[in-house]
Order: sequence, then structure tokens, then C-alpha cells
Amino acid sequence: FDFCQAEGKKRPSENLGQVLFGERIEPSPYRFTFNKKETCKSVCTKTYDTTKPEDKQKLDFLKKSMLLNYQHHWIVDNMPVTWCYDVEDGQRFCNPGFPIGCYITEDGRPKDACVINSEFHEKDTFYIFNHVDIKIYYHVVENEALGARLVAAKLEPKSYKHTHPDNPDCSGVPMDISNKANGEVKIAYTYSVSFEEEKSIRWASRWDYILESMPHTHIQWFSIMNSLVIVLFLSGMVAMIMLRTLHKDIARYNQMDSTEDAQEEFGWKLVHGDIFRPPRKGMLLSVFLGSGTQILIMTFVTLFFACLGFLSPANRGALMTCAVVLWVLLGTPAGYVAARFYKSFGGEKWKTNVLLTSFLCPGIVFADFFIMNLILWGEGSSAAIPFGTLVAILALWFCISVPLTFIGAYFGFKKNAIEHPVRTNQIPRQIPEQSFYTKPLPGIIMGGILPFGCIFIQLFFILNSIWSHQMYYMFGFLFLVFIILVITCSEATILLCYFHLCAEDYHWQWRSFLTSGFTAVYFLIYAIHYFFSKLQITGTASTILYFGYTMIMVLIFFLFTG
Repeated sequence: FDFCQAEGKKRPSENLGQVLFGERIEPSPYRFTFNKKETCKSVCTKTYDTTKPEDKQKLDFLKKSMLLNYQHHWIVDNMPVTWCYDVEDGQRFCNPGFPIGCYITEDGRPKDACVINSEFHEKDTFYIFNHVDIKIYYHVVENEALGARLVAAKLEPKSYKHTHPDNPDCSGVPMDISNKANGEVKIAYTYSVSFEEEKSIRWASRWDYILESMPHTHIQWFSIMNSLVIVLFLSGMVAMIMLRTLHKDIARYNQMDSTEDAQEEFGWKLVHGDIFRPPRKGMLLSVFLGSGTQILIMTFVTLFFACLGFLSPANRGALMTCAVVLWVLLGTPAGYVAARFYKSFGGEKWKTNVLLTSFLCPGIVFADFFIMNLILWGEGSSAAIPFGTLVAILALWFCISVPLTFIGAYFGFKKNAIEHPVRTNQIPRQIPEQSFYTKPLPGIIMGGILPFGCIFIQLFFILNSIWSHQMYYMFGFLFLVFIILVITCSEATILLCYFHLCAEDYHWQWRSFLTSGFTAVYFLIYAIHYFFSKLQITGTASTILYFGYTMIMVLIFFLFTG
């Protein structure tokens, strides 16, 4: 964007999670000394001569970013510098970023941040926020001789056309850049900083002021209640079926004399000779089950730690780092589960099974990620992952995850196959004509609705935190929703499975995986809706990136729910 650059300062080092999420921290040219007040200090002056093509290009880029409401994100002592302003109902909203500038349309309508100042009134003009008033609040530590700790940093963006850029006075008219301006445009960047003691904020709770301005907690409770009602309803149905129907069935079977009434069997009792027939494509199913187990345990442990507060937004990138490391270390359960199921499906090609478990799903995710990275490299984005990090991820995968998967598979294949309580008949039964709702497709489509209903409000906030740079801090809620989701998926699947077994359709393995896995398809539809209704993304590269990353999330979610 051609703002002021800091000379010769080293970049702070980042952890794996930050690099993967493209959160790069750059050193800043704004220099403060503690408790030293500065007013209207100059940082640098940029001059654009619109007759030169490269200067015109830079200025046009700056205008485009103001039009699209791009934001600065600044950090002081690991705290986001926030811009707090009044919204309706007398509430204050604290935004952890502030806009580069704003635009007044040709018919004189102020867009985005231009509403804050009545002096912004020229038509078809950009106003750049080239001055900031920063206020840093600190808390003096009483009992130790440490001095003071910063507890908050707030700023007010201002726009001034400095008449003498060399000794600016920070007063006068705003810095306007007319859309049709020719000749020379001078932008002088300045800042003022003041320090204020704030006794009431504890250092430990210094993040709270950002949370206060985030509405939505009441929506959360509402959605949790909503999900709990679904869970109770489903649990009731499952319990009723288990108790009433099975109890009745079993009582009836026990009463019968085994000889005379045996031919009058009905319902699920009829398919006992076929129920453990190995499914078609058993190899793929066992691989999916292995990868799904890996993701399930990873999600559970990550969310559990996040709930205990180890992975708060204050540790930047901690959540992603934790998830990646856990995923790498959980190769063993993946290999074990895949091997056990593959063996019980009567599979012989154990080498193929282990290789597919270690490479199929991670390979798809990595390939997708790599293509996204190529696009970012091509666009020259700062979010692109450096080559070294890609090599590090590959090393984690090949040198830790794959051997662990092999160890798990070794133990899985060494154990005896899962013993089936009934023998499988030689000749497969014919499946009778199915009614509409026990056919595979309608059943699978119905199965995904309930679990999705539990999570879709949380999804909105998670997508916001990924794409709209809002803080996500509601891990307690998320953990609850996670547990509810696991229960709902299982119960919806049990219900639908019982129905189609009663209709004498014994192909249950893939159907039970896909019934709850179909939630991921609803997730995808929701993500597409979110893209068109909430995000103003223009440009092919950005669109491809959005859908590329969404596909990674959908795949992980599919394996997890399945």
C-alpha cells in the first residue's frame, strides 16, 4: 500500500499456526517511549506525481483499497489497537482495526467510515486517514518494582491536509484525494500519542473490553437451547425405539417355539444372515474411518484445551499450532482403526490400506493447500507460506505421522478380527422394494439436517472470525456444540439405520457413514450462501481462495461427522 516503512527492524518470529493462517507481523515506523507524550509527530511524507505511470498505479491501488474498506490491524504489546465508536442504542463498538480511508460517492453519499465527520463532503472524493491519535492505558504494578503494564490501546483515525509537511500542526481541512485529481498529491503521515493511568483494569483481564462490544452472547444461549431441544427429541426417539420396539421384538422371539413359528420372522430379524456381509469398497470406508477418528480426537483435545483457556486469542496462532501438532501425533489411532475395520471386512491388502490411510485424506488437504499457496505466491500476497514452512509440514507428515500410522496399523492387524455374533449366509438375500424414506438417498439427505441445525449459528461466528477478522473467543459454547453435534450425528444415524434394517435393507455400513457425513454438504451450501450474502469479494483469485479453503474445511468436517 506504500505506507511508511520501518527501517532495518527485524520481523518478530512467528509460530506455525500464524504462518499457516498468513498472520504476518511487520515492524512499525511509529516509535513510542513510555509515558512520553507526543503531539503531531511526523512519520514520513509520500509524494505521488500522477503524470508518472508507476506513481499513478500506487495511488489507484490506495484508492481501490479505500473503496473496498480495507483495514489496518495494529498491535501494541500483543494487544490489538482498537478504534471505539458509538453505535445505535448508546452502545460503544470496539473494532480491532481501523480503515485506511473512505469514499464519498458522486451523488454525495458518504460510504463506510466517512459518516464520522461532517467535514467529509466533497463529491467523488477519497479521504485518507493519515493521522492517528493513539491513547495507551497502563496499570502501575504496586507490590513489585516492575513499573507499569499496558492494559489497553485505543486510537482515533483523523484526516488532515498538512500545509507544511515538515513541521505539521494537525489542524485544518481533511486530506482529500479527488478521484479526478491531476498533478502532485502529497500525503504526510503523522501521529499523536498520550498515556493515561487506568487503575480499574487488571492486567489479566485486559482483553475484556473487546469482548464487551461483541454482541451475540444471547444468540448463543438461544442456539444452545435450540440444539438441546433437538438432542432431547432425538434421544427420546432412540430410547423409545430401543426400549419399546426391541424389547417387544425380543420378547416375541423368546416366546416362539423355535420350530413352528420360525418361518414367520419379520423386520430386522430377517437380515441376520446378511448384516455382516462386507460392504462394497470396504478399503475406502476403512480409510475414511481411520482419518475420521484422527480428526475427531484432534478436535476434541484442541477444543478441550481451548476451553481451559490455553489457546486464547492472546496467544496468536496457538489454536492452529495445537491442532496441527495433535493431528500429526494422532497417526496411531488412525492406522489402528483403519486396520481393525479393514480386517473385519475380510480385506487382505494390508499394505495398500496403511498407505491409503497415511496419504489419501492428508494428501488431498495438502494438495488443495499447495494450490492455494501457489495462487497466493502468484498474487504476491503476504499470506503466502514460505517454502521452508511447506518443507517443515511435509517433514512432520512423512517423518512423524506416517510412521505412527504404520505402528497403529501393525497393532490393528495383529489383533484378531472383530468377532461377529452371527454367521453370514453364503447367498445374499434379495432386498425387497423400498418405500421412499428408506431408500438410500432420501435417508442420507434427511440424516444431515438435524446435526446441521445444531451447529449453523456457531458456523456463522466461526466463518466471521476466519473471513471478517473478528475475534473468536466462545470456546466454551463451541465445546458444548461439539458434544451436542457428536450425540446428534450418532442418534440420527441409529434412527435411520433402524428404519432401513426393518425394511430388510442390510447395506448399512456406507449408509451410516454418509448419513451423518452429509452434514458437510449442508455446511458447503451454507458457506456458498455466506459468500454471496455476507462477503463482498471481487476478483478471481480471492474467490478461488475462499472456495479452496472451504473445500478443505468441508472434507475435514465430512470425515469427522461420518
